Amino acid sequence: MGVCPLWVWSWPSLSPPLCPRSALLLHGTTPIIFLSPCVPSSLWQVRSGAVPAMIEVVAKLGRGPVFLAGEMLECVITFTNPLSPASTSASSEMLAWASAQIHCQFHASENRVALPPSDGSKHDVQAENETVFVPNRGERGQCILSTPPKILFCDLRLDPGESKSYSYCETLPIDGPPSFRGQSVKYVYKLTIGCQRVNSPIKLLRVPFRVLVLHGLKDYQCPQDEAVAPSNPFLEEEEGLKKDSRLADLATDLLMAATSRRSLHLYNISSSRGKVGTFCIFKTVYKIGEDVIGTFNFSGDIPCLQFSVSLQTEESIQEEFQRRRGQPVSFSTHARHQEACLHTGQSSFSLPIPLSSTPGFTTNIVSLKWRLHFEFVTSGESAGTCLVRGSQPEAVTWTGVEQIEVDTFSWDLPIKVLPTNPILASYVSQFSSTNSITI
Repeated sequence: MGVCPLWVWSWPSLSPPLCPRSALLLHGTTPIIFLSPCVPSSLWQVRSGAVPAMIEVVAKLGRGPVFLAGEMLECVITFTNPLSPASTSASSEMLAWASAQIHCQFHASENRVALPPSDGSKHDVQAENETVFVPNRGERGQCILSTPPKILFCDLRLDPGESKSYSYCETLPIDGPPSFRGQSVKYVYKLTIGCQRVNSPIKLLRVPFRVLVLHGLKDYQCPQDEAVAPSNPFLEEEEGLKKDSRLADLATDLLMAATSRRSLHLYNISSSRGKVGTFCIFKTVYKIGEDVIGTFNFSGDIPCLQFSVSLQTEESIQEEFQRRRGQPVSFSTHARHQEACLHTGQSSFSLPIPLSSTPGFTTNIVSLKWRLHFEFVTSGESAGTCLVRGSQPEAVTWTGVEQIEVDTFSWDLPIKVLPTNPILASYVSQFSSTNSITI
């Protein structure tokens, strides 16, 4: 029985369109890609016993692996047919197509989060099809956000030693969640590049990157009157890059305005026995990478023996998604300062906010908040009774008492943590700007 090749001009959803020189042959339920006869035979004929050379695929994020939501991501993808010194014959290599797409993968802990069942039948059917581009194939969790796929090329021929580069640009969704790896949920962003040799399975190159979300950018509208905006007529700039630059400038202005305001905040520190002292802090809004600085004045009637300050995040699941009603929230400590302060009039601390940490945010499933957690150890007696005088008459020697009655109490001060310049955050990112595979 003969089979008739069926020419198609578009794929199903999430699938790159075939080029005019490619055909899809339906054999049973498995589609197979063939090149049309118009392609030179030197490109699609496979000699008996010949092993195709490996093609190197390199993806590089030019500005680094950290972006603000709403910014434009630009990635240069290079395809190379390396010229091996040991090869005895020089032959061209052929790639059927390549496509790229951004997606955000969501994963939740089954012990903490109760999610409604998802309909994964569509993805299961596509996963069995080796000619369909599914960027999140094999990934854990659910794909909650994706951009439209973009075709890089169709029917690419590479001579020995030849390289060809393609630039992929896409604006990151401004209403998506930030990158986050918590104890209960994870949000992971990736750029997936799919490419395929003729009559071969699809190969996927995944490029992870980090997304920071700054609230307020979503309502930003580009100015319609370009005449009032300063510009250089001798410099030509694409509209997308101009908008991206304005967005970055606006983000910088918003962050500077929110974190540069300083005002004195005084808090009384009191226990059940009386006043211990005061705590002073000049601002409660910070960017990641900044230091949280505070001072203590222990001038109260109750002596403080020891204090500690912890910089913590509070990860809580929304009530409708909690596995157990009333389950406790999760805390993570990012920095801590501890000090013995008996007979200390004043003291201070400085806690750095890691550049790799996630600013506060809220989604329909989880919320992340920042706080300063204080713990105080106070004496149940006056300051003078914490020392005893020695028995030697020639000199006065003071020593600490062996036992003392103490009280402990804690206090939490909420603070707000915002993102920072993504270029600055790229310096400490765990992700690499360059990723590669061979196909």
